[in-house]
Amino acid sequence: ELLAMKRRGKRISMVTAYNYPSAVQVDLANIDVVLVGDSVGMVELGYETTQPVTLEDMLHHAKAVKRGVERSLIVVDLPFGSYEISPAQALQSAYRCVKEGGADAVKLEGGRDRADTCRSIVKGGIAVMGHIGLTPQAISVIGGFRAQGRTGVKARALLDDALALQDAGVFALVLECVPPQVAQVITESLEIPTIGIGAGPHTTGQVLVYHDMLGMLSHPHHEQFVPKFCKKYAEVGHAIRFGLDAFKSDVDQGLFPADEFTPYKMSDKEEIKFRELVAEDEGVRQSKLTRASKRLKDADEYEATHIYGR
Repeated sequence: ELLAMKRRGKRISMVTAYNYPSAVQVDLANIDVVLVGDSVGMVELGYETTQPVTLEDMLHHAKAVKRGVERSLIVVDLPFGSYEISPAQALQSAYRCVKEGGADAVKLEGGRDRADTCRSIVKGGIAVMGHIGLTPQAISVIGGFRAQGRTGVKARALLDDALALQDAGVFALVLECVPPQVAQVITESLEIPTIGIGAGPHTTGQVLVYHDMLGMLSHPHHEQFVPKFCKKYAEVGHAIRFGLDAFKSDVDQGLFPADEFTPYKMSDKEEIKFRELVAEDEGVRQSKLTRASKRLKDADEYEATHIYGR
């Protein structure tokens, strides 16, 4: 279907999703492809890179996404360490993504050096999306999150990578953080569609990270990782923060819950009966409360030494 979209001149939209709620939202927006990306490590799990993410992590999130998607194509990233050892290892990981995670296809990073791996997975009956340019799993080798293909030699190498992956059978190719003219030449040289992220307007489609494009997180830890190429289509994070601040303020002031949010009532007759039953052992309960209070205070050295204040 994506290949047909390219042939008809239609643009492809792809957005990441990592859980059931985000998957439902992305699917309802008629986004063409939902990517369960290993970026989950940075935006959901708090890692500084994608490298610590495991295959088990990916399967856990893929299952949740699968339950929320009815229309979009689901692509699941093979995480760092789950496919590099051998094509056999890669195929086994891909099978798990499909059988356990509900993936329609898998994505893996690398160029000509991963062509045999891609070919093996495709021969095994699983569709593969390639990924070249900035490959976040390889930041230890490429020296961090840096743009790629900015010299003539490097750009030509990316084109050769793209051609090799197409020959290996990948059905689409992500181009990340490359100059737009390089992405254009690669796109025009391929029959398969390209999906850009920080690669300019000439690719067949575009992909962004859910949290980044919606402004989900305003914490400094996250802001430092929001890439320059990401357009924010909303500031959901600020709305969330305002809501949480308002909730805390209402609780602190005793304003929540008001009567309108206290729907479960007891009749006057049953309340009288309840209070009569409670009164029967009032003395015993007060005695137990006093002992419990003393026991907990004695066990709290901060309370005993008045660190909390008198």
